[in-house]
Amino acid sequence: MRLILITLIATTLFAQTPAPAGNAQNGRKLFESYGCYQCHGHEAQGGLGTGPRLGPKPLPFVAVQKYLRHPTGQMPPYTTKVVSDKDIADIYAFLQSVKQPPPVKDIPLLNN
Repeated sequence: MRLILITLIATTLFAQTPAPAGNAQNGRKLFESYGCYQCHGHEAQGGLGTGPRLGPKPLPFVAVQKYLRHPTGQMPPYTTKVVSDKDIADIYAFLQSVKQPPPVKDIPLLNN
């Protein structure tokens, strides 16, 4: 019960912390140059057996930043020597800019 309460409080605090201003165009370039697309896809959509979906509607900025610095699983850590806080802000702006894909019912090829 205590762990659930701590998790809820942390999630609420993450959600309330505003993301710093970032440049989505530069963030897309950084997402590609750091190789994020290799696991998360070019549009941050994720993939089976690779990285999870990051956009649209990314996790709160603080959670993304924390996970980049101290990941679990197979993802390598991205220390401040590798990715600056400004670069993370730009990548996050890109993740926020990812558009929601159309519903399956609106894609003719998938409805044959």
